[in-house]
Amino acid sequence: MNNWPHSPAHRLEESGAYMVTAATYQKARLFADASRLDFFLGQLFELSHHYKWDLQAWAILPNHYHFVALSPAEPSNLQRLIGHLHTLTAREVNRIDSKPGRRVWYQYWDSNITFERSFFARLKYVHFNAVHHGLVKKAVDYKWCSAGWFETKADRAFYKRITSLNIDSVKAPDDF
Repeated sequence: MNNWPHSPAHRLEESGAYMVTAATYQKARLFADASRLDFFLGQLFELSHHYKWDLQAWAILPNHYHFVALSPAEPSNLQRLIGHLHTLTAREVNRIDSKPGRRVWYQYWDSNITFERSFFARLKYVHFNAVHHGLVKKAVDYKWCSAGWFETKADRAFYKRITSLNIDSVKAPDDF
């Protein structure tokens, strides 16, 4: 299969775990306040449920987001989920800023995670993304990521296993 040279390929043939990353256009910090982040996170929760994607980790930052989710049996609806999410969130920030039609989202990247170690490393990467970007010193202090949820809900042994992983080799678009 040939890739279109100007956008990431979206190969959604296999069900399983996926990591998704998306960025705002020109890395603009359009989600820089609590109400916008709350709105975005609410939409992500609602739409992932609607499209039957089971969120495992998420991090919503002012100019990009990441999530790891388990797909439904037919993962091709990820494109509809992302399109729907981007449409609703773009409309809302443009309404708030009185800038109808402004381009909000640039593009998104997805990858099917096929190895257990890769899945675990990406869970940690997403849970701790706010720390990576210097927004907080402890991931659990960032309201718009899954670190606090993971700390309270995960089995203790699994939590320790994930948080002890070295994630220096995780490759994800994240130069925001």
